[in-house]
Amino acid sequence: MPLHIVSTPIGNLADITHRAIAILKEADLILAEDTRRTLTLLNHYKIKNKLQSFNDHNKERTTPAIIEQLKDQNIALVSDAGTPCISDPGFYLVREAIKHDISIQSIPGPSAAIAALSISGLPTDKFLFLGFIPKKGRENFFQNLPNKTTVILYESPHRIEKTLTILKETLPEAQLCLARELTKKFETIVRGTPEEILKQAPFKGEITLLIHKKG
Repeated sequence: MPLHIVSTPIGNLADITHRAIAILKEADLILAEDTRRTLTLLNHYKIKNKLQSFNDHNKERTTPAIIEQLKDQNIALVSDAGTPCISDPGFYLVREAIKHDISIQSIPGPSAAIAALSISGLPTDKFLFLGFIPKKGRENFFQNLPNKTTVILYESPHRIEKTLTILKETLPEAQLCLARELTKKFETIVRGTPEEILKQAPFKGEITLLIHKKG
């Protein structure tokens, strides 16, 4: 049976495709990074199928059994929000499924990175997604970002002010777009230089940060 990689809303529960709902309703098992968050979505669409945790802590232990179940069960993988396998442990399962010649089907949908890029106002002809900003060595990380390329990053609300301060010192002329709580009630989009954006802190919630160095 195929492994279905199902994209789910990044905030607004209405942002899910008809196909994704159908796949989740048909699944014998739904694998979720955080079952509590996924249960909110499933309850909203009255989906009662079996739910199992699949995350960074148990992926190596649970994957062999999941591979065995895929021989005769319909399994769907979701992330906490958005497209699975993008900065989450789903990659590990997909790689193992490929090794066992298991068919994998993508059920496309929301992605915070692409959603933020589309409304950033920054160049989109060439972009680079680098996931979460490293906790250490961030000065060198930012200085080594490519020129004339829009870089998409995820950042914790607890570190964003420090990150913006570092950017103010290392890339003062860079153009930024900070997208907070995309598709949710308190969605906020802030554009400008690091100094301009820093003046509007603090920022809470899920944050996607885009940086463009003109070079």
